[in-house]
Amino acid sequence: MLNTVVKDVKKINSLIWFRNDLRIDDHSGLFHAIQNSTKVIGVFCFSKQKYELNDLGFPRTDSFRAKFLIESVNCLKDELKKINITLLVAIEKPEKLISKIIDDYEINRIYLQEEWTDEEINEEKFLNKKNINLFKFNDQFLYHPQDVDLEKISNVFTNFRKYCEKKLDVRASYKLSFSMPKNNLLRNDFNVPSLKDLGLDSFEIDERSAFPFEGGYKEGIKRLNYYLWESKKVSFYKKTRNGLLGIDYSSKLSSWLANGSLSPRIIYHNIKDYESKVEKNQSTYWMIFEIIWRDFFKYISKLHGTKIFKIGGILEKEYIWNHDKKLFEKWINGKTPEPFVNANMIELKLTGWMSNRGRQNVASYLAKENKIDWRWGAKYFESKLIDYDVHSNYGNWMYVSGVGNDPRDRKFNIKFQSERYDPSNKFQNLWLQEKLSLF
Repeated sequence: MLNTVVKDVKKINSLIWFRNDLRIDDHSGLFHAIQNSTKVIGVFCFSKQKYELNDLGFPRTDSFRAKFLIESVNCLKDELKKINITLLVAIEKPEKLISKIIDDYEINRIYLQEEWTDEEINEEKFLNKKNINLFKFNDQFLYHPQDVDLEKISNVFTNFRKYCEKKLDVRASYKLSFSMPKNNLLRNDFNVPSLKDLGLDSFEIDERSAFPFEGGYKEGIKRLNYYLWESKKVSFYKKTRNGLLGIDYSSKLSSWLANGSLSPRIIYHNIKDYESKVEKNQSTYWMIFEIIWRDFFKYISKLHGTKIFKIGGILEKEYIWNHDKKLFEKWINGKTPEPFVNANMIELKLTGWMSNRGRQNVASYLAKENKIDWRWGAKYFESKLIDYDVHSNYGNWMYVSGVGNDPRDRKFNIKFQSERYDPSNKFQNLWLQEKLSLF
């Protein structure tokens, strides 16, 4: 039972600007806002620019990720209502919408997750002109930035991992045990837009999809509980993580992590609890290992800034890149000479999902075989992937393309990978059987 916080202090009206932190559990901004405010309002902006066509001709955010986001925002709205906080939602630029909220509700504090990539920084610049107190938080990390010595961050993941595991602790999650008074709720309800409202096409989930899940905290926790406590699949994660078929070869938690429906600390502490109560083995460790990878790319992004979006990457390599759009479109549509690449690309096109093994192979093929500008591939992934995260996406693309954090600059042998991970062609047969009718 949540306790209601009763305020008898100087009037503090707070706005929580939600972006990639769509939850109420383990949300330090929400936690502190409720404790220190007379009134609390939430806001989420659907900026139309994020759903428009990019310079390559496809939406920056396509229907798969947009649907998952809509579901996540709807869930957040419902969860906030339970603690007497209204979520204002609109299709509008943050500057216009939030400026109006500040004026209409006499907001004097804003809580928001800290971001450092250009688009997000530019998006919040207008706040500097406002006479308002800003409180930024960093719940998107496993290892909190205040605990990390940036000078000790290596461009080599193994060094970063060893430093974190030896020197750092994961902070406790924020547990919300109180709510705002009932009179904090606004009278009006605010509808979350549909795909049509965003100018995107609706779709039916492909029955072959390895990711048939819905967005939002409740669904994320449900999946986490299933993967750990109900099925105990986490105990076999290291053996199955390179799989291609079905919903259980990996945890599939990355999509909820990407938009902040779950925090990395929630997952970490659940795994540690599982290890103490059920089993601790290489697989449970490997789940944490993967979350550290996610942190690594965030810190690489913080250290190197806009280099992660430049063709030479963080290594500033001067390769000769191809900009052949017809060749690129063949990759997108699964019409390359490599069936394994084609199957993965068709899966992505029809579902918004691709396995980690598939992503590495199709990225290597585009960048190393076709020598297509790797940023084109990164943009296509940004459009299609349900679990798109700017830092992991560009970090992984740089890594595979030889301009990032892989000192070996490897190229995948696609045929060998196909024979090793899809020896009986089950995955390829699943996605290539209707190829002629699909395109």
